[in-house]
Amino acid sequence: MIKINNNYLNIKDNYLFAKIAEEKRNYVKNNKNADLIDLSIGDVTLPLTPSICNGTINAITNLSNKDTFTGYPPSSGHDFLKEEIILKDYEKNNININKNEIFISDSSKSDISNVLDIFNSGITVAVQDPVYPAYVDSNILRGNNIVYYEDILNLSHDIENNKLSIDILYICSPNNPTGKVVSRENLEIIIKLAKQYNFLIFFDGAYEAFITQKNTIHSIYEINGAKDVAIEFRSFSKTAGYTPVRLSYTIVPDKIIINNTYINALFKRLKDTKYNGPSYISEYGIYNLYKENKFDEIYNNIGYYLENTKLLLDFFKSKNLIDKTITDVNSPYVWINTPNNIKSWDFFYELLNNYSIVGTPGIGFGKNGEYHFRFTGFNTKENTLKAIERMKNI
Repeated sequence: MIKINNNYLNIKDNYLFAKIAEEKRNYVKNNKNADLIDLSIGDVTLPLTPSICNGTINAITNLSNKDTFTGYPPSSGHDFLKEEIILKDYEKNNININKNEIFISDSSKSDISNVLDIFNSGITVAVQDPVYPAYVDSNILRGNNIVYYEDILNLSHDIENNKLSIDILYICSPNNPTGKVVSRENLEIIIKLAKQYNFLIFFDGAYEAFITQKNTIHSIYEINGAKDVAIEFRSFSKTAGYTPVRLSYTIVPDKIIINNTYINALFKRLKDTKYNGPSYISEYGIYNLYKENKFDEIYNNIGYYLENTKLLLDFFKSKNLIDKTITDVNSPYVWINTPNNIKSWDFFYELLNNYSIVGTPGIGFGKNGEYHFRFTGFNTKENTLKAIERMKNI
């Protein structure tokens, strides 16, 4: 008799952002005249840039002509975009990446979840707390054991002193939700430990384009030896404003070997089986951006979001609600301590019902997120300033 995968019964009924969306819908339904300002989900608000739009138009033109028409895409994406990624994202930093190591996909969330299919269930993964909830849910669904860490140096000490044994370490830098980055020195320590204690590193660089702090790495492959132990995930959703179109890529180095098996070959087999390949139109938009070197267009948009984030950061600093270790804006998010140390969902409803503002409760990112809250700089400057004005008396 068919049975349910009980792991699905072990995750929360609602994914964090689905619950927030539901609360917004209910509020708007019951408060039709309310001017709701959304500073919660990290969704972009600026339109696609001209070079990207021109690329998608060119792709449609190609598909309308029998001489340039193309059918099914390769499951790992087209070489024309891979070659640009190699040149513009890696060779400029003296990093050697091959085309067969790049897997273009619809989103990094898909890849960071689906890659777990390669490994047996019941493995132990280390996830930072607080962090992006998809890491946790995808491992619960696989029946994996999850250990949480607050500080990567403390984690490394536990591993080195044989207090903890792990199979996969998740690193999100800049971190979502806190915006903190992992230093080069700490990454060097972790990579050395990964080699010594035989664990993999999943490095999520979805927000690397938002880093403003100098002397901070943007790719884990800037560290010697990282290609032996690390898989890197990148996304165009926030970097290029691609949330309505979707595109990402994952680097699976061909040097990573587990149980005498190349992980790159297994991931390709996984892609061939479970994925139809990225949209040609989506690829061509990013290809045109890269080919024409119009990165100033997307960095202008990123700069706009970072200005909003800085406005929020400075405001909450004036309220003494910001951790003193956060001095730079390295992501589109601001992570605050809740006023009067109230629980994060209580603060969510206070903002919603009293100020018509939506944010993200910190508890949704892990137990260490309780009594914290995340705001995003992805709204308009006008709405950001309006929200700050509304919150001046919190």
